[in-house]
Amino acid sequence: MKPIMIGVLTGLLITLAGCSDDVASVSLGLFTTKDIKVNSQQDPLVKGVTCHISHIEANLDFADPSDMSIACRQTGPITADQLQAIDRSKSGEVVFKSSKSILFKSLKVRRIYDAQTRTLLYLSYSTKESTGSHHHALSTVPLYNTQAWAWAQEQE
Repeated sequence: MKPIMIGVLTGLLITLAGCSDDVASVSLGLFTTKDIKVNSQQDPLVKGVTCHISHIEANLDFADPSDMSIACRQTGPITADQLQAIDRSKSGEVVFKSSKSILFKSLKVRRIYDAQTRTLLYLSYSTKESTGSHHHALSTVPLYNTQAWAWAQEQE
């Protein structure tokens, strides 16, 4: 690779690292290139929900492991207007996506509205099977005591 191209790629990587939403990074040990990263993501439509997603980042591999964990909490107001704007179908909608390999594997987070319990479900999952499983995790945010609670009750 030409020196100019390497410089451009290095600059791009530094730029992307500067835009990172990492809130934590934990090394898995002295003799490994793998770290646990924790990202913070605010729901783009339901601004009062923040999700923290932990996943393994393998610095020198072509693909990161598929394991992940998710925890979503109410961190601000959740309004009826926000809920009216979301996809309330059974499959919901993808709200976050992150590439995990050069071979089309990604980590996705899908928001699903459970009208019966008036709860937002956040399902994180890997798009590629790994060790016989599509790894996934679930977190819920109940609407109770939010500005959207009355709207949710009227939808019955």
